[in-house]
Amino acid sequence: MVLPIESVLPELTSALLREGTAVLQAPPGAGKTTKVPIALLPHISGRIVMLEPRRIAARTAAARIAELLDEPLGRRVGYRMRGDSVAGTRIEVVTEGILTRMLQTDPELSGTDCLIFDEFHERSLQADLGLALALEVRGALREDLRILVMSATLDAEPVAGLMGGAPVITSEGRMFPVDTHWADTALAPAQRRGRALADAVAAQVRGALRENDGSALVFLPGQGEINMVAQRLGDLPADIAVHPLYGAMPIAAQRAAIAPAKQGRKVVLATSIAETSLTIEGVRIVIDAGLARRARFDPASAMSRLVTERVTRAEAEQRRGRAGRMQPGVCYRMWTKGEEGALAAFAPPEITDADLVPLALELATWGAQASDLSFLTPPPERALAEAYALLHDLGCIDRTGLTAHGRATAAVPAHPRLAHMLLNAGGAGRVAADLAALLEARDPMRGAGSDLSVRLKAMHTPPFAEIRKEAKRLSRFAAKSGPRHSTGALLSLAYPDRIAKRRPGDAPRYHLSGGKGVKLAAEDPLAPQTLLVVAETDGHPTEATVRLALPVTLPEIRELHAHRLREVDICEWSKRHRKVEPRQRTMLGALILEDRHWPDAPDDAIAAGLVEGIRQLGLDVLGWSKASRLLRTRIGFVGPPLPDVTDDTLLATLEEWLAPHLHGQRSAADLGRFEPYEPLLNLLDWSQRQMLDERAPSQFTAPTGTRCPIDWSDPAHPSVEVRLQEVFGLTTHPTVNGIPLRIDLLSPARRAVQTTSDLPRFWATSYSDVRKDMRGRYPRHPWPEDPAAAPPTNRVKPRGT
Repeated sequence: MVLPIESVLPELTSALLREGTAVLQAPPGAGKTTKVPIALLPHISGRIVMLEPRRIAARTAAARIAELLDEPLGRRVGYRMRGDSVAGTRIEVVTEGILTRMLQTDPELSGTDCLIFDEFHERSLQADLGLALALEVRGALREDLRILVMSATLDAEPVAGLMGGAPVITSEGRMFPVDTHWADTALAPAQRRGRALADAVAAQVRGALRENDGSALVFLPGQGEINMVAQRLGDLPADIAVHPLYGAMPIAAQRAAIAPAKQGRKVVLATSIAETSLTIEGVRIVIDAGLARRARFDPASAMSRLVTERVTRAEAEQRRGRAGRMQPGVCYRMWTKGEEGALAAFAPPEITDADLVPLALELATWGAQASDLSFLTPPPERALAEAYALLHDLGCIDRTGLTAHGRATAAVPAHPRLAHMLLNAGGAGRVAADLAALLEARDPMRGAGSDLSVRLKAMHTPPFAEIRKEAKRLSRFAAKSGPRHSTGALLSLAYPDRIAKRRPGDAPRYHLSGGKGVKLAAEDPLAPQTLLVVAETDGHPTEATVRLALPVTLPEIRELHAHRLREVDICEWSKRHRKVEPRQRTMLGALILEDRHWPDAPDDAIAAGLVEGIRQLGLDVLGWSKASRLLRTRIGFVGPPLPDVTDDTLLATLEEWLAPHLHGQRSAADLGRFEPYEPLLNLLDWSQRQMLDERAPSQFTAPTGTRCPIDWSDPAHPSVEVRLQEVFGLTTHPTVNGIPLRIDLLSPARRAVQTTSDLPRFWATSYSDVRKDMRGRYPRHPWPEDPAAAPPTNRVKPRGT
């Protein structure tokens, strides 16, 4: 059968040979994956390496290319992926991470003359990195290296621009007609998950099989949903076989899912693994649940979480195309036509949301910064900085670049965390390999609690067959001698930032050494443990739930992480007890491993704790006397150039003006007895004190010589209390800095008589009434008819007068 891609193969070959780079756009089913390498074979003298985003796609593509060449796999055509390979002399189909290893080992790619990036629209992190490295190699070392990027849905122009203006070849393709059906009503959010989703999908499958001939391909977000739908389809007729298809399945089961049905029809329940590269013969029905599961990495917590999201329009079109690969088909979309316009155009590149620790290690091994390479989407700066920080903590890099340990870590085919654990496993290398393989794979015992030791004990059972193979491969890189560490201690080597200590209280909540908080389900067997190492959580941004963990002991932490431990002396303010508590602590990151009383804490440390307490409680916790308040008010009244004594400034500068005066205080009660007059006064130098007394005097001197304190509580109306007789003879009202004093006139017994801001007016008006009252009450005191002309006095009249 002639495939659509064949019409553009001469143009593509010519452009690639002439320019050295090219971009090929071809829709699903055009035949680019199998036909392009064969077309290039006579024109490329060296090896052709083609990258595929998934293992099953790499195996399937290699087998099909060999079949089209009418020769067995392993002659001219082979494939390579981690843990599995078949040698080929001319065409090698590899998973994307393999190219990075090839480039790091041999930057010139000796013997390889052409690189093909297939399905580049998926924008995996490894594909982006591989293309960036390949372009640098072509520019610096291998001008003859040809690079071809192939995609079904990618916007080709930015990629062509990245490749220096590479020619873009477009195949119109040919797809059989696909009749598309949308849902009549939109699914509610609750219907897009769990059992409700499984019920809806199973019902749609049954209806589609009744209405149409052929096999069905059903797209679901993940393994859990696939299993639930498979259970609901268990009673289909015997001639309809149900096959799951997802990345963590054994190879034999994946092959069975994509092979033609031996008899009758089949229903393949697949994740996005079936969107591209694979042709499942006999499929003419596609049912799309409209969901995809993606990893989202949070650099702040150094944790990833899987999120279920709506598919993009590009993904939906890829899925729809599966129905028209071999014959006319039908596609059922489980969303309304109106909802389609709200779908995003493309999925975000993995580099924007991925854990960038592996990328950072590859860059360090290459000896380059991200900015030195041509990335279609540059990695986010914050996430990359966090990744470098972890590599530094693991000893993989230092100020000069990659360390010897970093070089050894990069050579291990595992995440740098797990590679670090393997290389430092001591006498427990095989157990470390089992742990690493478990953590790299999808958990076969999801829902069986968080204890990883349960999985380790089950490693001999059939569900762990592929994991056992990977563990055997990884054991070659593990340490062979040294102290034999427990499984929890081993795990802490990989996750030093996720060592967790249980918080006080009944609920199993934990603090992580990285600063975040996590929790366990109350019924989890690990809930009673004081110290854990957390390998995986559900990634919740506020308080994640632990999915995989192991217990660890304090002596083990002290032994393996001594270089990370800090002894910290601190005087902390206790909100609960309202006092300073001097503590000596052993810290691991943000985690308090041990907390002891500090018996001989110095005064300055205690003062620092008191300062924090004052900031929490406010300045009113101090023992403000009337004199202290008056002083503060006067300073505030004068203003600049005198110091700022507002609450915000005084609280912000407690260390400077107050802390040196705190001696012997420990609690809020002690602070309540502390008089801040002297600390406040010490804010002023001699000239400022003179200015204060001049512009806002603290006292008013009565005509009798009595010094009366001025109340500045209301700076706009300063006031003073003085006995009435002591201001006799005043014919002008006293002022301060041009502001009339508010005078509270008192009786001889110092009781309030009258308040005035205009003393001459008082003499002329109200005084006569006051005089009548006072003469009756205080006959021995002088009450002249004309107070403005009478001498001031603070004495009584002589007897007999």
